[in-house]
Amino acid sequence: MSTFFAEYAWLVPLFPLIAFAILTATGRGAKRAGAWIGTAATFLSLVLSICIAVERLSGTSTDYIRQIDWLQVGEMTLTAGFEVTNLTSLMLVVVTLVSFLVNLYSQGYMREDDRISTFFAYVALFTSSMLGLVLSDNLLTFYIFWELVGVCSFLLVGFWYQKPEAKAAAKKAFIVTRIGDLGLFIALLLLFWYMPGNALDFSSIHNVFGTQGGVIATGITTLIALLIFVGAVGKSGQFPLHVWLPDAMEGPTPISALIHAATMVAAGVFLVARTFPVFEASPAAMTTVAIVGAFTAIFAATIGIAQNDIKRILAYSTISQLGYMMLALGVGSVTAAMFHLFTHAFFKALLFLGAGSVIHSVHTQDIREMGGLGSRMKITAWTFGIGALALSGIPPFAGFWSKDAVLTEALNKSPILFIVGVVAAFFTALYMARLYFLVFAGKPRQDGHAHESPPVMTIPLIVLAVLSLFAGFVETPFNGWFGEWLTGETADHHGSGLVMVVSVAVGLLGVYLGWLIYVKGTISRDIVSSRMPGLVMVLERKYYIDELYHLIFVKPLYAAGKLLEAFDEYVVDGAVRLTGRAANALGRLNTRLQNGQVQSYALTALIGIVILLLAIAGRRFW
Repeated sequence: MSTFFAEYAWLVPLFPLIAFAILTATGRGAKRAGAWIGTAATFLSLVLSICIAVERLSGTSTDYIRQIDWLQVGEMTLTAGFEVTNLTSLMLVVVTLVSFLVNLYSQGYMREDDRISTFFAYVALFTSSMLGLVLSDNLLTFYIFWELVGVCSFLLVGFWYQKPEAKAAAKKAFIVTRIGDLGLFIALLLLFWYMPGNALDFSSIHNVFGTQGGVIATGITTLIALLIFVGAVGKSGQFPLHVWLPDAMEGPTPISALIHAATMVAAGVFLVARTFPVFEASPAAMTTVAIVGAFTAIFAATIGIAQNDIKRILAYSTISQLGYMMLALGVGSVTAAMFHLFTHAFFKALLFLGAGSVIHSVHTQDIREMGGLGSRMKITAWTFGIGALALSGIPPFAGFWSKDAVLTEALNKSPILFIVGVVAAFFTALYMARLYFLVFAGKPRQDGHAHESPPVMTIPLIVLAVLSLFAGFVETPFNGWFGEWLTGETADHHGSGLVMVVSVAVGLLGVYLGWLIYVKGTISRDIVSSRMPGLVMVLERKYYIDELYHLIFVKPLYAAGKLLEAFDEYVVDGAVRLTGRAANALGRLNTRLQNGQVQSYALTALIGIVILLLAIAGRRFW
């Protein structure tokens, strides 16, 4: 049993962490050299991750766990370590590959930024935190890296802090995800309390909930599973904690690609997959995950149709696809969920980096101001088209196979969930067709200065396009190799012909309808807005969720804050000021009494004697 490379897995997050330390120590002085340091560190992590994955693919490797004693309190010892399984090795490759390509791409995109070395330092810490999260062997260290990922997202979303929108988006992302993190933290405490021996390592959690049913009461199990899911909802942008994800587009576009493809949002799906036995032990929790995932998928897909910002369209696309992954987990298929996460990482990174290439060229994010870029930016247009087809679920692109796997599992569980997934797939194809045709087809709407991006930006696009085309073949209705390797279980793998036909049909229908509207002109673009302007307004305003939150939560909390501020100002500080002023007044009075005049002292003594005599003589009347 070979575990040679697995034993050195701890180096994977260490390389970018060292790069972060070097770039932080050198500060802005590193400039372009800092970009190469960050890129080189991520490349080393990628090479080692590939070696670990190849070792796992050989089929002769066992799961490798290494632990050290971390803290000892009385008879209790907390351990820290790392665990290498097929699931974690898959995530290592996905995270390091996308991170490396984003680093390479950023050398062109961020070339003119004065804080380029700071940017690469933040990216290195972000990557290191996500890799540490993936490798964690217990929920406590997992949570520590989980929070580090949140901090890094705050730094990167608000990287251009001189923009008020970026500062607001960073704060919003940090605060909203903290709500989910609180749920995960409570779940961690409950597991610590109820787990035999206070064990928090994933192996013990799998054993207790997976093979020793009944050790923990069903009600507590459901509560723990739902609280873990709350954490995943926050990080993975599920309804109703999805509101931070579109606003996170205020950060640099390479960061949007990293967050949406392989790091932060993937962490929530990975968390549910990592603790899946807890969910399996609670049918109520599984149903909740499936319903929330299905609703999120169709909810975000409908919003994406009415958006005009190229990055926001892709952001709502991410929310919708994450809903598919949660749907797969809710119906009991870790394989389908992780397969879709695997393919989605490539085509979503491709789409965001392609969007960045467009923005870099035309200096706008409004797709209504674009057009005809296909003839001027051929590499970007072709690669973006591949990503769009993959996302739309058109065969043979990667997204078709993974979305087909999700829809098949949904049909096996519930026809309603399947229908919701199919409708969401139609809207996905429609808004991606709208996006692509408005940006790359038609007549140019720019001043003629649009041009293709430099090779350092287009090479990552080409690599991701190839992966978006071929990555789906690892798991097809005719070959279940990926699922068997991932779970270690041999299962009958039968694809559903109905699902494949329906999936292809709705995808092609969405693309064809988009072509008729935005290229051919057979159908008027304002056919819906002219007849149902209210519906279009609702979709443009994202169902008024932000406004509703502002009304229900922000305004009352702001009012409560103002009330507490007034209490602090006039009651707490007022009492302090009153005490100080009273002491000052007493001091001034004493100063007036101690004026050095004998007659004043005599008068004061006389007054005192009179008061004393009156007090003594008046006692008989009291």
